[in-house]
Amino acid sequence: MDKRVLVTGIGGNVGQGIIRNIRKTKYPIYIVGCNIENFSSGNHLCDSFYKVPYAYERDYISTIVQIVKNEKIDLIIPSTDFEVYYLSAHASKLDTIVASSDSSIAEIYLDKYLTYLYHKKCNIPFADTCLPSDFVGQYAEYIAKPRKGRGSRGIFINPKEIDQFSDEEYLIQRLTKGNEITTAFYVTKNGCFHGSITMERSLVNGTTNDCRVVFDYDKQITPVLDTMIKHGNIRGAANLQSIVTKDGEIVPFEVNCRISGTNSIRSNFGFEDVKYTLQEYLFNEAPDFPQVTKGIATRILMDVIYPGVDSYNDCISNKNHFLF
Repeated sequence: MDKRVLVTGIGGNVGQGIIRNIRKTKYPIYIVGCNIENFSSGNHLCDSFYKVPYAYERDYISTIVQIVKNEKIDLIIPSTDFEVYYLSAHASKLDTIVASSDSSIAEIYLDKYLTYLYHKKCNIPFADTCLPSDFVGQYAEYIAKPRKGRGSRGIFINPKEIDQFSDEEYLIQRLTKGNEITTAFYVTKNGCFHGSITMERSLVNGTTNDCRVVFDYDKQITPVLDTMIKHGNIRGAANLQSIVTKDGEIVPFEVNCRISGTNSIRSNFGFEDVKYTLQEYLFNEAPDFPQVTKGIATRILMDVIYPGVDSYNDCISNKNHFLF
C-alpha cells in the first residue's frame, strides 16, 4: 500500500521541488498537495489537492487536521517558514508525523530579529542587526527587511526614512557586500549533523536562478553549523544563508528552518535532503550519506498546458495536461 505524504505550499518553488524529489526516489508515495490558492503551476505535480488558509489564520490547523483524516496522511512536509512553525507547534493535534524542527527553534528562525538575538546569545556569527527604533546610523550601509518570511521581497537598501518601518514588522541589518552563498544541511532525528552542501548563487525575484557547488568554505561553515545544532533543537533539513566578504569573512544573515528552494538542484549534486526526510520520517530508515559533487545549475521557465478546458477550477484535478 502506498504511503501518503502531504506537501504544503505547492504553489512555490520549494514545495514543487520537494514533490519532484519525492517522485525521483521512485518510492511508492501518493502525494497530496495544498496551497493558499486553488490553482498554481504546482497542481499538476500532485495526486490530489486542497486549498488551505494561511498558516497564521484561525482555520489553518483545523483544515490540515481534516486533510490528514480524509487522505490518511502518513507524513507532512511543510515548505514555508510559517507552516513549519504552526504545524510543529500544533503537532499534538495532528494524527500524523510532521517533518520539522522543534517549535521553539522554528519560532526563533521564523523571525530574523529573534534569530540575531539568539545567535548573539549563543556566540554564533550573524550579521549586525537592530530594530528600526534603535537605529542611529551605526551602520554605514544597511538594509531594512521584514522580520518574518517574504524571502528576499520587501527589502530596502539604505532607506532615508527609517520611521516608516515599525519594530513589529521590520529590522535594520548592516549591509555586508560580497558573494552570497547558501548552505543546506541535514540533522538526523537523534540530533546528529548528517552533512551539508554550499553553493554560490545569484537570485532573480528572491529565488535562486544560477548556482555553483563550492567546497572552499566548508572548514569555516561546518563549525557554525555544529554550534547551531548544539544549542538548538534543529531536526531534519535547514538552510544557512551567508555573505562572503572580499577578505574571506563569512557573515550569516538568515536561517531557514526547513527544506529550502534549491532542493531540486542539490539532489542532483549528491545532497538529497528530501530523500533523507522520507527515509527517516516515513520509512524509519537511516538516511543515505551525502555524496556531494561539483556542478552548476540554472533555471528555466516552462509551461503547464491544460488543453480543452475553459475554467481554472477544471485544472485542479484535471490529469489531461502536458509540459512545454
